[in-house]
Amino acid sequence: MVEKKTDIPLTYKGHPLRRKDNLIYYGSMADKYIIALQVLATQKEGDMDVASKVSVQLQLTDPDLKSRDRVVKKSEKSNLYDAMDVGAIWLERALAGK
Repeated sequence: MVEKKTDIPLTYKGHPLRRKDNLIYYGSMADKYIIALQVLATQKEGDMDVASKVSVQLQLTDPDLKSRDRVVKKSEKSNLYDAMDVGAIWLERALAGK
Protein backbone atom coordinates (compact mmCIF):
# COMPACT_ATOMS: atom_id res chain seq x y z
CA MET A 1 0.00 0.00 0.00
CA VAL A 2 1.37 3.39 -1.02
CA GLU A 3 0.86 6.34 1.31
CA LYS A 4 -0.23 9.62 -0.18
CA LYS A 5 2.20 12.44 0.40
CA THR A 6 0.35 15.43 1.81
CA ASP A 7 1.24 18.63 0.00
CA ILE A 8 2.20 21.08 2.72
CA PRO A 9 2.56 24.53 1.19
CA LEU A 10 5.81 26.41 1.73
CA THR A 11 5.37 29.63 3.71
CA TYR A 12 7.60 32.50 4.77
CA LYS A 13 6.56 34.83 7.60
CA GLY A 14 2.99 33.52 7.40
CA HIS A 15 2.47 33.99 3.66
CA PRO A 16 2.56 31.27 0.99
CA LEU A 17 5.40 30.88 -1.52
CA ARG A 18 4.88 29.44 -5.00
CA ARG A 19 7.59 28.88 -7.59
CA LYS A 20 7.36 28.37 -11.34
CA ASP A 21 10.73 28.22 -13.13
CA ASN A 22 12.48 31.53 -12.39
CA LEU A 23 9.39 33.22 -10.88
CA ILE A 24 8.52 33.14 -7.19
CA TYR A 25 5.19 34.48 -5.94
CA TYR A 26 5.01 35.48 -2.29
CA GLY A 27 1.58 36.08 -0.78
CA SER A 28 -1.97 34.99 -1.39
CA MET A 29 -4.03 35.86 -4.46
CA ALA A 30 -6.96 36.28 -2.05
CA ASP A 31 -5.21 39.37 -0.60
CA LYS A 32 -5.01 42.77 -2.29
CA TYR A 33 -1.23 42.55 -2.90
CA ILE A 34 1.43 39.94 -3.69
CA ILE A 35 5.18 40.04 -4.27
CA ALA A 36 6.59 38.73 -7.56
CA LEU A 37 10.27 37.81 -7.55
CA GLN A 38 12.00 37.01 -10.84
CA VAL A 39 15.51 35.60 -10.99
CA LEU A 40 17.18 37.55 -13.80
CA ALA A 41 20.72 36.13 -13.52
CA THR A 42 22.48 33.26 -11.78
CA GLN A 43 26.07 32.30 -11.07
CA LYS A 44 27.67 28.95 -10.28
CA GLU A 45 28.71 28.29 -6.68
CA GLY A 46 30.08 24.78 -6.51
CA ASP A 47 27.53 22.62 -8.31
CA MET A 48 24.55 24.95 -7.68
CA ASP A 49 23.17 27.94 -9.58
CA VAL A 50 22.67 30.85 -7.16
CA ALA A 51 20.61 33.96 -7.97
CA SER A 52 22.86 36.96 -8.61
CA LYS A 53 20.21 39.41 -9.83
CA VAL A 54 16.57 39.37 -8.70
CA SER A 55 13.69 41.66 -9.68
CA VAL A 56 11.18 42.42 -6.87
CA GLN A 57 7.69 43.77 -7.58
CA LEU A 58 4.81 44.63 -5.28
CA GLN A 59 1.72 43.91 -7.38
CA LEU A 60 -2.02 44.33 -7.03
CA THR A 61 -3.96 41.08 -7.47
CA ASP A 62 -6.89 42.70 -9.32
CA PRO A 63 -7.42 40.53 -12.43
CA ASP A 64 -9.18 43.38 -14.28
CA LEU A 65 -5.98 45.47 -14.45
CA LYS A 66 -3.36 45.13 -17.19
CA SER A 67 -0.15 43.46 -15.99
CA ARG A 68 1.88 46.69 -16.15
CA ASP A 69 -0.82 48.59 -14.19
CA ARG A 70 -0.66 46.02 -11.36
CA VAL A 71 2.91 46.97 -10.41
CA VAL A 72 2.96 49.30 -7.39
CA LYS A 73 6.70 49.19 -6.54
CA LYS A 74 9.72 47.54 -8.09
CA SER A 75 13.41 47.10 -7.36
CA GLU A 76 16.38 44.87 -8.21
CA LYS A 77 18.53 43.11 -5.64
CA SER A 78 21.82 41.24 -5.93
CA ASN A 79 20.62 38.04 -4.21
CA LEU A 80 17.47 36.18 -3.27
CA TYR A 81 17.88 36.84 0.47
CA ASP A 82 17.83 40.64 0.00
CA ALA A 83 14.94 40.36 -2.47
CA MET A 84 12.85 38.27 -0.02
CA ASP A 85 13.71 40.68 2.80
CA VAL A 86 12.51 43.80 0.98
CA GLY A 87 9.55 41.91 -0.50
CA ALA A 88 8.36 40.77 2.93
CA ILE A 89 8.54 44.34 4.25
CA TRP A 90 6.67 45.76 1.25
CA LEU A 91 3.96 43.10 1.50
CA GLU A 92 3.41 43.58 5.24
CA ARG A 93 3.19 47.38 4.87
CA ALA A 94 0.86 47.17 1.85
CA LEU A 95 -1.50 44.69 3.53
CA ALA A 96 -1.53 46.81 6.71
CA GLY A 97 -2.54 49.84 4.62
CA LYS A 98 0.58 51.89 5.30
